[in-house]
Amino acid sequence: MFTRAPLRGNPVAVVLDAEGIDVDEMQRLAGWTNLSETVFVLPPTQAGADYRIRIFTPAHELPFAGHPTLGAAHAVLEAGIVRTDATHLTQECGAGLLALRTEGAPPERRIFVRTPQAQFRREWPVDVDALGRALGAPVVADPPPLVIDVGPVWLVAQVAEERMLRGLAPDMTALAALSRRGGVTLFALGSVTGADVTVRSFAPAGGINEDPVCGSGNATVAAYLASTGLLARVGEMYRASQGRERGRDGEVLVRVAGGGREIEIGGAAVTVVEGRLRL
Repeated sequence: MFTRAPLRGNPVAVVLDAEGIDVDEMQRLAGWTNLSETVFVLPPTQAGADYRIRIFTPAHELPFAGHPTLGAAHAVLEAGIVRTDATHLTQECGAGLLALRTEGAPPERRIFVRTPQAQFRREWPVDVDALGRALGAPVVADPPPLVIDVGPVWLVAQVAEERMLRGLAPDMTALAALSRRGGVTLFALGSVTGADVTVRSFAPAGGINEDPVCGSGNATVAAYLASTGLLARVGEMYRASQGRERGRDGEVLVRVAGGGREIEIGGAAVTVVEGRLRL
């Protein structure tokens, strides 16, 4: 996801026709793939939905995540579970019904989702100095880091320079303690790739030290930019670069409206592996 080139972007495993796989097996399979997320496609249970998904990290289930949502849409379009030329889809997941849309045709097609509305967890204090120590570099204190919930919960903070952000080597144990069950998403304005924002997402508490290109993390960055006034510096439609320092070089397209109440993320996708599971 978030690339047109195989072995770039962020991989997600999508299990089609998952009816009959119980929750324990889903969790074991997610641990076995050892990807940041594994998605299971099921018949919908709510009126208006085209299909339903369940999303698992190696450690637990998520109500929503960005690249699994978009990757699942790519997979159901390719498999013909929905019309292959569909321009609008409705996906059912733990966060409810989500609206997706497509632009263009394969292999240039891009898929977008409107993410769940961001909730700011201001009751959760952030120790800026402890976060800097865990990262091995300071974060910007004004505007301060914020805890933002879009299904997954991310502690979002700005790093002053892209070079510093790309060079981070965090203490994952300390970061896991600070992020509770969620993760830490960091950003810097600008990018050597020509993108408007550079992003990195760490989720050691969820079993993934670093998510190469993170949809929900980018959604919380968009919410942070909107709430702090920094969005004016990049615009309501911008491109984010993530994963370059890991050889993934992903690109996330972000659109913000309503002062941050409506956030859409999207990008391209490519299928790398197709096969059958025997459970």
